[in-house]
Amino acid sequence: MDQIDEKILCILECEGRISNTNLADKVGLSASACSRRTQELEQSGYIKGYRAILDRHRLGGEITVFVMVGLSAHLAKDAKEFEVAMELADEVRECHNITGSVEYLLRVEVGSLARYKSFHADTLGILPQVARITSHISLGSSKDMRA
Repeated sequence: MDQIDEKILCILECEGRISNTNLADKVGLSASACSRRTQELEQSGYIKGYRAILDRHRLGGEITVFVMVGLSAHLAKDAKEFEVAMELADEVRECHNITGSVEYLLRVEVGSLARYKSFHADTLGILPQVARITSHISLGSSKDMRA
């Protein structure tokens, strides 16, 4: 990993659909050398993949809620069962195991408060592993670098 590789990664993080020719121009390499380096970064795991960034508001995700979840027990099986349930919940866009006073932080996207209430009651509220739920509704995001 050198400065050119770091520059390639930085550009691809912001412009994932940039052509190899344009990328090569920006980092000062020939197209073939740039392509080779990009493939090496992919193969070595620095680049995990490419994806489209969707406009969640246009797709009905009008409300983003950050949910802190405390589990009732600290057993590995409880954590695994909770994670499986969150994987199956379409509203959950991210599920992070964290340190602190709770075990999990979720990013939930829903179309309405009524839909969040349903998720809160019918998905989180019925899980035996869940002891505490604290919801924080996002009023807006001034910076969002997720891809």
